[in-house]
Amino acid sequence: MSDLYSEFLVKKEPTSKDAITKYGLIGLTVLAAVAGLLFNFLFLLAAVVLGIACYFIVPKTDLEYEYLFVNGEMDIDMVMAKSKRKKAKTVNIKEADLVAPLDSHRLDYYNSNSKMKTLDYSSGNPSHKRFAIITRDKGENCKIIIEPDETMQQAIKNSAPSKVFLD
Repeated sequence: MSDLYSEFLVKKEPTSKDAITKYGLIGLTVLAAVAGLLFNFLFLLAAVVLGIACYFIVPKTDLEYEYLFVNGEMDIDMVMAKSKRKKAKTVNIKEADLVAPLDSHRLDYYNSNSKMKTLDYSSGNPSHKRFAIITRDKGENCKIIIEPDETMQQAIKNSAPSKVFLD
């Protein structure tokens, strides 16, 4: 029997919050460094602390999500600044309640649940075809938003045809 396998990479579109975070931190670091050189040594210490914060926070503003689907299990990895990789989520499609496009009427019942946790691993662009995976995460309902290509959509559909809708 052949394996159902598909792989896809989605770049998260930068938001204004990402730009403010990135350029604000860099600007504050430069400002603190200049103030430290001109006025007081304590500003240099603040510049070092801000520089360390930049090292950890700025790469998180340049994100890509890699989906790897093998035999009913989807691994979602975050690739930060094209250099760091972190496992974000693993979802077993066969254990999911429903997989459908975000604008599908099949999600109406789940969208009315205000306590449902939402994890967005898509580009964030509403004009792209994004899907919601409704599953259980640590005992509570969870909506995971992904943006697979046509090949991955078919692989997901073939792994659990009664739970996956492509409308």
